[in-house]
Amino acid sequence: MNGVAGHDQAEEAVSKQDSSADAEDDNEQEVIVIQDTGFTVKIQAPGTEPFDLQVSPQEMVQEIHQVLMDREDTCHRTCFSLQLDGNVLDNFAELKSIEGLQEGSLLKVVEEPYTIREARIHVRHIRDLLKSLDPSDAYNGVDCNSLSFLSVFTDGDLGDTGKRKKKGNELEQIDCTPPEHILPGSKEHPLVPLQPQNKDWKPMQCLKVLTMSGWNPPPGNRKMHGDLMYLYIVTVEDRHVSITASTRGFYLNQSTTYTFNPKPANPSFLSHSLVELLSQISAAFKKNFTALQKKSQKLVFPRQHRHRLACLRQELIEASSRLGDEEHIPGQTRDWNEELQTTRELSRKNLPERLLRERAIFKVHSDFAAAATRGAMAVIDGNVMAINPGEETRMQMFIWNNIFFSLGFDVRDHYRELGGDAAAHAAPTNDLNGVRAYSAVDVEGLYTLGTVVVDYRGYRVTAQSIIPGILEREQEQSVIYGSIDFGKTVVSHPKYLELLEKTSRPLKVQHHAVLNEKDTAVELFSSVECKGIIGNDGRHYILDLLRTFPPDLNFLPVEGEELAPESKKLGFPRQHRHRLACLRQELIEAFVEHRYLLFMKMAALQLMQQKANKDKTAKVPDGMPTSPTSSESTLTPDDSEEADENIPGLAQAKELAESLAAEDGSDPKSQEVVLNACKAVGSISNTSFDIRFNPDIFSPGVRFTDDSTDDIQKQKQLLKDAAAFLVSCQIPSFRIGISELITRCAKHIFKTYLQGVELSALSAAVSHFLNCLLSSFSDAVAHLPADELVSRRKSRKRRNRVPGGGDNTTWASLTPSELWKNVNSEAQSYYHFSLQCESADQAVEKYGLQKLTLLREISIKTGVQILIKEYNFDSRHKPAFTEEDILNIFPVVKHVNPKASDAFHFFQSGQAKVQQGFLKEGCELINEALNLFNNVYGAMHVEICACLRLLARLNYIMGDHPEALSNQQKAVLMSERVLGIEHPNTIQEYMHLSLYCFANGHLSTALKLLYRARYLMLVVCGEDHPEMALLDSNIGLVLHGVMEYDLSLRFLENALAINSKYHGPRSLKVALSHHLVARVYESKAEFRSALQHEKEGYTIYKNQVGEAHEKTKESSEYLKYLTQQAVALQRTMNEIYKNGSNASIMPLKFTAPSMASVLEQLNIINGIIFIPLSQKDLENLKAEVQRRQLMQNSGKIEEQQASQLELDDKLPVDD
Repeated sequence: MNGVAGHDQAEEAVSKQDSSADAEDDNEQEVIVIQDTGFTVKIQAPGTEPFDLQVSPQEMVQEIHQVLMDREDTCHRTCFSLQLDGNVLDNFAELKSIEGLQEGSLLKVVEEPYTIREARIHVRHIRDLLKSLDPSDAYNGVDCNSLSFLSVFTDGDLGDTGKRKKKGNELEQIDCTPPEHILPGSKEHPLVPLQPQNKDWKPMQCLKVLTMSGWNPPPGNRKMHGDLMYLYIVTVEDRHVSITASTRGFYLNQSTTYTFNPKPANPSFLSHSLVELLSQISAAFKKNFTALQKKSQKLVFPRQHRHRLACLRQELIEASSRLGDEEHIPGQTRDWNEELQTTRELSRKNLPERLLRERAIFKVHSDFAAAATRGAMAVIDGNVMAINPGEETRMQMFIWNNIFFSLGFDVRDHYRELGGDAAAHAAPTNDLNGVRAYSAVDVEGLYTLGTVVVDYRGYRVTAQSIIPGILEREQEQSVIYGSIDFGKTVVSHPKYLELLEKTSRPLKVQHHAVLNEKDTAVELFSSVECKGIIGNDGRHYILDLLRTFPPDLNFLPVEGEELAPESKKLGFPRQHRHRLACLRQELIEAFVEHRYLLFMKMAALQLMQQKANKDKTAKVPDGMPTSPTSSESTLTPDDSEEADENIPGLAQAKELAESLAAEDGSDPKSQEVVLNACKAVGSISNTSFDIRFNPDIFSPGVRFTDDSTDDIQKQKQLLKDAAAFLVSCQIPSFRIGISELITRCAKHIFKTYLQGVELSALSAAVSHFLNCLLSSFSDAVAHLPADELVSRRKSRKRRNRVPGGGDNTTWASLTPSELWKNVNSEAQSYYHFSLQCESADQAVEKYGLQKLTLLREISIKTGVQILIKEYNFDSRHKPAFTEEDILNIFPVVKHVNPKASDAFHFFQSGQAKVQQGFLKEGCELINEALNLFNNVYGAMHVEICACLRLLARLNYIMGDHPEALSNQQKAVLMSERVLGIEHPNTIQEYMHLSLYCFANGHLSTALKLLYRARYLMLVVCGEDHPEMALLDSNIGLVLHGVMEYDLSLRFLENALAINSKYHGPRSLKVALSHHLVARVYESKAEFRSALQHEKEGYTIYKNQVGEAHEKTKESSEYLKYLTQQAVALQRTMNEIYKNGSNASIMPLKFTAPSMASVLEQLNIINGIIFIPLSQKDLENLKAEVQRRQLMQNSGKIEEQQASQLELDDKLPVDD
C-alpha cells in the first residue's frame, strides 16, 4: 500500500531546499563538502607504538576517542585527552577547525585525572569488554544488545579467504546433506536449531567477580585523599581484592570483607587503567583478556552491540552520560521536552548543519524512547507514585523522569460516544501516527510532543514529554486552538492557522470552517480535536492528533449515507467497536497518486479530442467522453485503460505539460481541460490538481457553516471514493493470513486476560494462556502461586495495586474451549471472518497452519519470551508449557522514527540512477548515502541495512564478487541484530548472501546459508508459502551444481509444485521451474522425464510469449538437444541388448553442469539479468555517454531541467 509517487518525492526534495532555483547548486556544493579528501594522522598512546589513522575533516575529535576505545591495544582507556603540540583538543570540535592539524600530525593520548563520573564510565566499559562475547545481555535485550548467528554458518568472516580451501578442491569436501527437518515434506519442525550454539560463546573467564564494594561511598577524610569509589574483585585464582578508584587511577587497598582499611596496599600497583592493574595481580586475567580481545576484534562490527553515536554538541549532553542510568541520580533528570524541541530548532541551512541536526534529533529521540519505555514498565509494575493517588487506579496519571504517563482507559467518559475503552485504546496509536506525520513535515515554529506508546502486561501506556507550564493551569485556559470537547466549543488562532497551513498541503488536510457553541464560524487547518497550546517557553505546540487522517467509512456506519457500490458489495459499512477507524497515511498517498494518474489521463484524452477536432483527420476513439461532468463516474477504470492503450503514461504527462505550458494557461480550451479533469477527480481547486480531505467530516458533534454545503458533499464523496479504493484496489493485492488473524484475536483476548494478574502469578498465567491456545491437552489447569491459595483476603487487599483492577485469580479459570470460543467471536466481531474452529488442532487441520508459527507470532505480538526447547504441542496427556518456560515479558513499543532526510534522498537518487542504467554513478550515490546514514544513525540501523544490500547487489552486477560478499555479510549481520534472527528480511538477506558465496566459490557455505534460510522460513510461515519456491529453486540449483541430483530434484520439484499452486500452471515461473527440473533429469541421463518437463515449459513459453520470443527459441533448442541425447542413449541400450558384452558402445556425454551455467540460472531466478551487448551496442552506448557528458559540460542538461521545472510550475499539479 505504498503510494509514494514521483510528484510527492519531488515535493519532499524541493521542500528541503531554501529555493528550488538554487537546489542544484546547493546539492553540488554539499556533495563536495562531504567528499573533502581525508588525511592521515599519527596517534601515540602510552605504552604503545605510534600508529597511523585515516580521518576525515568532518569528523569530530570525539570520533577518534571512539576509534581508540575500539582498538585492541587502547580499548581499555576511557579517561584521556588528545593533545596536539601540548594543546588539548576539544572533543566536540571538527578536525578541519583545528589549527595546525594536517597530514602526518602527531596526536598524543594523555591520561587525565578521574572524576566519579569518569570512574563509573571506565568500570562500565571494562565490564562491557569482559562480556563482549557473552550472549546473556543479547538474550535479555540489555542496552539494545541483540543476537546474531551468521558466524555459525560461515565459520567466521567470509572476507578471510586466505585460510579457505581452493575452489577446485572444495567439491570433494562438501557435505551437502541437509538436516532431516528442513527437507520438503518433513513433518518435524524443531525449535532448538533457531539458536545454534556458537563456539565463540564458550566462556572465557577473566574474573570471577567485579562489583561495587559494600564500603561505598568513601568517607570525607578519604575523599580528601582522592578516593572516588571502591570495587570488590575475585580473580580466577580465587584471590579476593579490594580496589580504590581514585583521581589518579586504580590501586589495591587493605580493606577486606569485614574490615575497612582504605590505605594503599604494599605494593599498591597504581595504574591509570583497571585492566593494567588486574593484569599485574592476575596472570589468568592477563592471558584470557588478551585472548578475548583477539576474538572480539574478529567481529565485523564493534564489540559492544549497542548504537555508538558520535556525541553531539556539549549543551545537549551535559545532563546525560554514557552510563545511561542518570535518572536515578538526584538533580540529574533530563528536561526531555527542552531537548526534543531544541534539537528541532538547530540550523539546517546546509548539509553539515542538517546532518548535525538530524543526528541530534535521532539521538534525543532514541534516549527519550528508551527512558519512556523504562518508565512505562515502572508504572505498570507499581514502582511509580501516581500524581492523583486518590483516584481509581485506571484513572491515575504518573510523572517519572520528566515524562507524563497515562493509561489507555476511558477516563471520565471522555470517549463515551466514540466507543469507550476501545476508543481510548485506539486513540494513542492514532495520535502517534499524527505526531509522526507532523514531525515528518517538519514545519519551523510548530512543535509536537515527544510521544511513545508502550503495551506491557496487558496495559497500554502513553508516554509524553511535558509542555512547560501545562501542569500549572487548567486545560480550558491553555487551549487557544481546537476543541477540548470534540467540537462543542471551538477556538482558533491566527498564528496556528499560519503554521498549520504549511502542513495542509503535504498532509492533504483541507482548510475548513466549523461552527462553535455560539454558531460562529471558526477556521481550522486540522481536525477539531487537534489542540494548540502555547507553552511557558513561548513555543506553539499541537497535541491530540488522533484525527489527523480522515475516517474509514467502511467501518463507520452513518445514518442516511450510502457507500460506493464496491464497498456495499463486500458488506460495508460494518459496525466497529470504536469510531476512530481512520485511513492510513500510505493509503491516502496511494489514493492521491491514483487520482493524479486519472487526472493526467483525463486531460490527455481531452487534448487528443481537441487535436482530433482541430486537424479533422484523427477519429475520436469509441466510448471516449466528450465533456466530462463533475462526477467521477464519467471516468471509469475502463476509460483509463483505454487511455493507457492510446497514450503511454509518460507521453500523456509530457504532452499535457507541453500543451498547457505553451499556451501559458491563458487559452480557454486549456483551462477547460484542466477544469474538467479537476472536477472528475475531486480536486478542491478548479485550476490545479489538489486533493485534500476534511478530517472532521462525519465527526459527531461537529457542525459546518451553511455556505459550505456543496464543499461538504464533495468531501463526503471523496471519503466514500477513498473507502471504495481501499477495498477494490488496495486490499485485493493482499492474501488473508489466517495465522495473523488468529494471533491478533488471541492478542486482544490476552490483553484483558493479563490485566487482572498479579506480578507473582505472571509466568503461571502466561503459560496457562499458551496451553489453552496451542496445546492439544484439553484439561489445562492453571497452577496458582501458593500464597494465592492460602490467603484470599491478602489477595483482595492487593487488588487495587493493579491498574485495571479485577479479580486476581479469574485468569486461572480459563479453559481451551472457552478461549477458542472467544477467538472465534473476536474474529467475527472485529474482522467479520468466520473461523469455525473449536481448538488449535482444528485450526491447524482446517487451514494448514503450524503451532510453532502461531507461537512465534503470539510471542512477538505480546512481548512474551519463552525458553527455547522442543515443545510437545500434540500431547493429550500433559500441557505443552510450564511456568518455568516463561522467561520474561517485554514491552511492545511504538514511537516516531526520525529520518535522515539527506541520506534518504541520496539513496533514492542512487536507485533512480541504477534504474536508468548508470550503475557506477548509482553506486557512488548509494555509498554517499551509506556515509550519511552512518553519520546520523551510528553503526546499526535498518536503513543502513537496505543500503548495504543494494550496494552488494550493484557490486555483484558490476562483477566485483568479493566486495558484494563483504557488503552482504554486513547486511545479514545488521538485519539479524536490528530486525531479528528470523525476520522475513533476514531470510532474504541470507538468500542473497548464499548467491554471492556461490559466485565466490564458497559452495559449502552457500548451501549452509540456504539451509538456514529454509529452516527460518519453515519456522516463520511453514512450507506452504510462495517465497518457498524461490528458496527451493536456489537450493536445488546449488545441489545440482555439486552433483547431488536426487536431493536437487526433491527441492526443485517442490518449487515447481508451489509455483503451480500460487502462480497457476501456465505462468512463466512454472515454465522456468520445469526447465530447471529438466536440467537435473538430463544430468541423471533420465531423458524421458527431462523431455516431459521441458515440453511443458516450451508449451507455456509458446502460449505466453509467442514462438518468436527468445525464451521459446531457447526451450525449443534444448528440446532438440534432449531428443538427440535420448535417441543416442536408446541406440546404445539397443546395441547392448543385441550384442551383449561384445557391443561397440559410443561414449555418451554425461557431464556435470558447469559452475558458470548454474550461476547463470541462479542469477535468473533471483532477478539478476545480465544483458549481453554486441560491439555495436557498446559503441552506441559509449557515444551516448560521451554526448551526455558534453551536454552536461555545456550546461544544456541544467537548462533542460530548468525548463522542465518551469513546465512543472505551469502545469497545475499538486506537488
